[in-house]
Amino acid sequence: MKNKVDDFKYNISEVFELPKDIVLDLPKIIMVGNLELHVSNHKGIIEYTDEILRINSSIGIIKIEGLNLELKTILSEEIIVTGNIEKIEIIS
Repeated sequence: MKNKVDDFKYNISEVFELPKDIVLDLPKIIMVGNLELHVSNHKGIIEYTDEILRINSSIGIIKIEGLNLELKTILSEEIIVTGNIEKIEIIS
């Protein structure tokens, strides 16, 4: 059932040119080089060290690996991470 609902939402977002991340409750990930990462529409932080950050989302866990990772901003709608980002992985 959920698949049909998601298909309907996707089609509506296409017809009305609405942002898919909002309509489909998907995370939006923006990376600035390998120095900064913005994650919008997240569901919270699971793990945070200076080498690993795991963020919960509607599509699974977003795992960020790197060196000297630092949470610059934590808001209910966005997380900004700085440091030397080496790897991003989505674990569903």
